[in-house]
Amino acid sequence: MLFEYSAVLIFLIVALALSCVLLGASYLLSNKNPDYEKVQQYECGFNPFSDSRQPFEVRFFLVGILFIIFDLEISFLFPWSLVLSDIHVFGYWTMVTFLGILTIGLVYEWLKGGLEWE
Repeated sequence: MLFEYSAVLIFLIVALALSCVLLGASYLLSNKNPDYEKVQQYECGFNPFSDSRQPFEVRFFLVGILFIIFDLEISFLFPWSLVLSDIHVFGYWTMVTFLGILTIGLVYEWLKGGLEWE
């Protein structure tokens, strides 16, 4: 029985050794010059240790929302592409309509300047 799992044990040992070697190499070879900007926390695109009533860029959140929208689009595309040969014309055109609406939204956002960062 132990012989059957020897390949899994060897794989785990090699994976553990390789991860330790890579982590050790990145620690030894990395440039360690910490300064105030590097060690400071980064949240929401602005300085976290200043006045809490300061104005902030809404575009930071718009880019995040756009990322989530198009990330979810990909999560719908993968299962659809797997069953594409089994679904009928209605399923195909439903996804084409969905992609068209998302494309119109992206073009609208692009024309309004939502993707510009100054």
